[in-house]
Amino acid sequence: MKNQEIKVKGKNYNYSILIGKNTLNILPKKIKLLCPKTNNIALIIDKNVPKKFKKVLKNKLKNYNLLILSFSPSEKNKSLSKINYFLKILLSKNFNRSDLIIGVGGGITGDVVGFVASIFKRGINFINIPTTLLAQVDSAIGGKTGVNSSFGKNLIGSFYQPRLVVSDISFINSLSKKELICGYAEILKHSIIKDQKFFHWLEKNTDSVFSKKTRELSYAIKKSCEIKIHFVSRDVHEKGLRMILNFGHTFAHAIEVKNNYSKKSTHGESVLAGMILATKLSVVKKMCSSQILNRIKNIYLKNDLDYTYKNFTTQSSINKLIPYIKNDKKNDDDKVNFILLKKIGKTALPNKSKISIKNFKKLTSVISQY
Repeated sequence: MKNQEIKVKGKNYNYSILIGKNTLNILPKKIKLLCPKTNNIALIIDKNVPKKFKKVLKNKLKNYNLLILSFSPSEKNKSLSKINYFLKILLSKNFNRSDLIIGVGGGITGDVVGFVASIFKRGINFINIPTTLLAQVDSAIGGKTGVNSSFGKNLIGSFYQPRLVVSDISFINSLSKKELICGYAEILKHSIIKDQKFFHWLEKNTDSVFSKKTRELSYAIKKSCEIKIHFVSRDVHEKGLRMILNFGHTFAHAIEVKNNYSKKSTHGESVLAGMILATKLSVVKKMCSSQILNRIKNIYLKNDLDYTYKNFTTQSSINKLIPYIKNDKKNDDDKVNFILLKKIGKTALPNKSKISIKNFKKLTSVISQY
């Protein structure tokens, strides 16, 4: 199957996302074209990436002075001390702005390496090679980079666009079902908020995505990227419209914090639960019909994903999320800024569905009945 290319154009940036099997083969040609003055390449690679890919990349980049640095991705290592560690090495090796940094790994790796690239000598060439389905459909698009601090997640960072994103679906073959679900949650979300036809396609083809069929997987990644780009390009610095991408995430973040970011429930599983809760709230607020809720639930049931929201079907289980919902970063006053659904492919606009905690408490008994 032919590789897919999406061209991303903004006011001050222009790059491509390449999607398909063995897209890594195109890398040397693209580097020559995009970074003709590059002599030195720093390859910062997630230590979880299978060794065979490290060998492939080493071979593809043999014509450059190649520096390979390993990174152990974790929220703890998403830190300024790790950024400083990489900057010191790059400075000691005399890298300059015409050289290149390539990040290879999941979302944490992309965030860290992108941030390093954005501040090294005020900006060095950066290529992102996302290796998880979640990174390929979500974090590798949009230019958000950053690290955590003792005050919270992702509070130090920058917006910095790559020169190229290479989404090789060969990486996906090494992922577990749990890791696939992380990416699939964002794919499904993108269809729900923007594209009725794509949602209908997922109703029929989700099993093919989970069984890693090349054609279906490539199509799902491409459609998902295009939807995210639609929102990002209209709101690069996340001031308004881009907040629609947070559909389901107010609940999801509350679930994650309540569980202390336990690996028992991944980000994707929390998002799947959050989207069901957000849709139930949309039904209760008479924004959308219960038939829409049932269509979404049917995808979960057909693909054994209903376990993700089973712990949040009672009033008391939903009420236990309230202390964490109050602190959601989208809230800019004492009300919760929910993104609610009108129909498949259309949400209410951000800041139009604010609900006070007092009123939300009154609604939880009704939410639990759906």
